[in-house]
Amino acid sequence: MIFREARLTDIKGMQIVRNAVLENKLSDPAVVADADYMPFIDQAGKGWVCEHENAIIGFAFVDVANQNIWALFVTPAYEKRGIGKTLHALMLNWYFAQHSEPLWLSTAPNTRAETFYGKQGWVKTGLYGKGEIKFEITRESWATAGAGGLQKHH
Repeated sequence: MIFREARLTDIKGMQIVRNAVLENKLSDPAVVADADYMPFIDQAGKGWVCEHENAIIGFAFVDVANQNIWALFVTPAYEKRGIGKTLHALMLNWYFAQHSEPLWLSTAPNTRAETFYGKQGWVKTGLYGKGEIKFEITRESWATAGAGGLQKHH
């Protein structure tokens, strides 16, 4: 498995992963268009992919402009292998090396994502949107909970 920065040519593969997930499924796949990935690749954020046998099997994006995790998904056949944890660590290590503002994200309640983020040091701060749980993490919390997580997962 190869972990690397996302490229524009990865969008098709990321869309396949995004539409294959079992949790946080899109009710309409057209809601997230190919063009929606572009700003996070080369302008307003940064992204990473996990590639295996020339296929994208996971990806993660941070939206620097909004201090938000835009996406973190792993294709179901590759779940529970540490891919999400490694992508998460890459993303947070990069972000907090350059920025001091806390990050936030939201996810549906009673999901594996909710449990995952709690284990990574994220703190529930309330509700967001249509009943999703809002989480935040600070540079200090990440340094305590997970910084260096990259070394643990390779």
